[in-house]
Amino acid sequence: MVMPWPYPDFPSAGDGPAPDGEDVRLAALVAQRLSIDWTTRRQQITVTVQNRVVILAGLVADPETCRAAGELAWDVSGVFDVCNALRLHSGRRRGR
Repeated sequence: MVMPWPYPDFPSAGDGPAPDGEDVRLAALVAQRLSIDWTTRRQQITVTVQNRVVILAGLVADPETCRAAGELAWDVSGVFDVCNALRLHSGRRRGR
């Protein structure tokens, strides 16, 4: 198999592959949905999309919020799959 050598002016030369326009669009739509919904808008959720697969990461207050975030991501048209890697915020402080 022969791999093409990128031209020097190719936007992703040396930086890895450029993000797909569809992935960027999906990430923006999911993030917008999460910021609008009253259940998820004040949570620490990071949205990443790779090959139309939404990856949710961060901390949320309760299991209901975790479930709601996954459902909101699934509702976006064009999403192929959702990886819900959200964790529950423990609420306890460490070091004391």
